[in-house]
Amino acid sequence: MSATPTPAARRISTRAFTLWALGIALVIATVVSIWASSNPDGLEFVAQAVGFGSAAHDSATAGSPLADYTVAGLDGNWLSILIVGVVGCGITFALAWLLGRLARRG
Repeated sequence: MSATPTPAARRISTRAFTLWALGIALVIATVVSIWASSNPDGLEFVAQAVGFGSAAHDSATAGSPLADYTVAGLDGNWLSILIVGVVGCGITFALAWLLGRLARRG
């Protein structure tokens, strides 16, 4: 019995990998953010559980257009949460890409 040689592993281009990763991140950000934003984050949960949640103050960005996982004018709407997830993912991707480009030059 002879062993059949396995074909060489196909290499994926950096561009294809990046686009696939961005697509997967966008799907996760849009789907998961709908459920995640309806619950308090870890810090808020602990503050409420321990009893100092009432001492919280609004942050400096509380008046921003995407504060509290909502888009101004679409408060409490699933579309608002979806938009914030996509925008947040896009901003994070853009910053990571820019940082990668800068690191590549150095």
